[in-house]
Amino acid sequence: MLNDELKTSIQQAYRQFLENKELKPRYGQKLMIAEIARTLGAIECDDEGKRQSDPAVAVVEAGTGTGKTVAYALASIPVAQAADKRLIISTATVALQEQIVFKDLPDIRHKSGLSFTFTLAKGRGRYVCLSKLDQLLQSGQENVATMELFAQEGFSIDVDEGAVKLYQGMIDELATNRWDGDRDNWKGELDDQLWRTVTTDHGQCSGRRCTNFGQCAFYKAREELTRADVVVANHDLVLADLALGGGAILSAPADSIYIFDEGHHLPDKAINHFAHHGRLRGTENWLEQSTKQIRKLVAQQALPGDLGRWLEQLPDRLQATLESQQQMFAVVESASQFPNPDSYRPSFRFANGIVPEPMRELAGHLKAHYSGICELLTRLCDELKEAMDGKVDGVDVIDAEAWYPLLGAMLSRADAGFGLWQLYSIQDPEGEPPIARWVWLLEQEGNFDLEVACSPILAARTLRQNLWNSCYGAVVTSATLTALGRFDRLKMRAGIPDSANCAVVPSPFYHEDAASLRIPALNADPKSPDQHTEAIIDCLPALLEEQSGALVLFSSRRQMQDVFAGIGRQWQQRILMQGDRSKQELISQHRKRIDDDKTSVIFGLASFAEGVDLPGAYCEQVIIAKIPFAVPDDPVEAALGEWIESRGGNPFMEISVPDASVRLVQACGRLLRTESDRGSITILDRRLVSARYGRALLDALPPFQRRID
Repeated sequence: MLNDELKTSIQQAYRQFLENKELKPRYGQKLMIAEIARTLGAIECDDEGKRQSDPAVAVVEAGTGTGKTVAYALASIPVAQAADKRLIISTATVALQEQIVFKDLPDIRHKSGLSFTFTLAKGRGRYVCLSKLDQLLQSGQENVATMELFAQEGFSIDVDEGAVKLYQGMIDELATNRWDGDRDNWKGELDDQLWRTVTTDHGQCSGRRCTNFGQCAFYKAREELTRADVVVANHDLVLADLALGGGAILSAPADSIYIFDEGHHLPDKAINHFAHHGRLRGTENWLEQSTKQIRKLVAQQALPGDLGRWLEQLPDRLQATLESQQQMFAVVESASQFPNPDSYRPSFRFANGIVPEPMRELAGHLKAHYSGICELLTRLCDELKEAMDGKVDGVDVIDAEAWYPLLGAMLSRADAGFGLWQLYSIQDPEGEPPIARWVWLLEQEGNFDLEVACSPILAARTLRQNLWNSCYGAVVTSATLTALGRFDRLKMRAGIPDSANCAVVPSPFYHEDAASLRIPALNADPKSPDQHTEAIIDCLPALLEEQSGALVLFSSRRQMQDVFAGIGRQWQQRILMQGDRSKQELISQHRKRIDDDKTSVIFGLASFAEGVDLPGAYCEQVIIAKIPFAVPDDPVEAALGEWIESRGGNPFMEISVPDASVRLVQACGRLLRTESDRGSITILDRRLVSARYGRALLDALPPFQRRID
């Protein structure tokens, strides 16, 4: 498919872009364009345009300064247009999503000569639901039972004066076309709870049957998705679409080329997306209240035919499920032994994902109960759809519209319960990675609850089946895709096909000239937190005197706070510590201090080790307290390590060290953000030179000038 005409189109677009921007070609960027074009251009299709060849996946690690967005856009847009496929660019963060839509793509289109359209894709939760808005402003209390049940499903029945004013303002802004219904475009701040009251999800939305369908903000935005050549989404939205079979929100995978920017986040996002959890007491309360309100509703308003008959069956189904839920609480409570109940979030994990037989048996009963509820609610929702089309005698269209989101929300919650207990009722296949299963102990205002959770320990199979094998083509890119110089970690976690084209393209930065990496002679073992903290307090002032703008990264909040408390008043005044204010406020205050020629130091945790852009004087030194090994009490990571060990592997060397390597590279990447940046990196952890794995971690870092005291 990558014929001479297509090659010429890509080369000409790149040449024209560079000329119009007055830029010189970057070697790494050219290689990235070539790797992507070669992979996507090798796809073989049948007469209907469906891929017949092996999965076409390009995995490209490209450091800061490569110009990844330009590279993948110029390489993939012409290929996608030639194949009549939609290009879906997916990111992990809102900041990058907005940068691509509002800055990068307009610039590429203007300067490259390529002609293409693009739009931003968001989930339903970012758009106002007109039906809910109308209901909140007009419903009153005519049907108390219905409104009380709506409250159980997250709807508000007590709309105070301030909320009424806000919602009326939304109606007015929509009516005069001054607002498009997108939360991000609302003129002021919106309280999360107030917003949740006027938005919807897939289960509650009646789609084209809604009387407000023609004015629906979400569906108006969705129309653009079907017309645009390029759609910019996020990983969560792509995964949600794939979970619905693909093509429910975005274009079908077979008709799409995916670009996963910040692709190192994809495996964890996928694991989180397919995890299940449920609070036992909270679910009992939901079942109990729903049973009462449905019975009250049935007694208050008789419905004809199947609709009435099915609705009358619902309370008994809910009651039976409630009784099993109550039994489950006692079973889980007796099976869970929390080793540290006074910790921040006590948890108990079932070894090897194996739960006691009484719990597994009862989970099977709950699975059956929720299956029955889902079947009944599905029938009810389908019948209400027919009623909305005017095809059910005796049921008013307006009543059907009012009931549908309520029962749809109940269906979503029941389906979540089914998913949870299904995974607790089965035995994991022999030889396959097990499901991690654990319990959290929760306490609030003297009341405690048990949250039962489960999750796949690897997303490989899910991504392989639903994404790589199904899509037309895909590109995964990031500055940190390799671990210890290899792609093995990503392949294991993301299920990247063996046929994938994996490449590392060189960074344009001259790391050895631009920065030094120092490991001081710190006489303290990071495994002894108090001793290590005292050593950091002693050496930090001298290190911070060297530059005006610095970033100090900690792996522990407690250590960060202890260092701040012990460093002295003189330095405390110069330090901005994560948690004292929002991340954006903290960065803004830091920039202002540097602009005013003052010293400013940021104390941050893991979230400041990635995605923070502080070029030039804003960050001339990065200090890393210790090797960023993962917290050992994460249930999913612990289950993964346990599985690897059961197969004769070494979880520390196969999981902990590679993961730490990626985090360490990300942390060091905060220093050089442009080709003119200069500075130093200091790591206060002697294990890099004393431990047997230290050399591998050091060698995985960019080739900074090293100074080991």
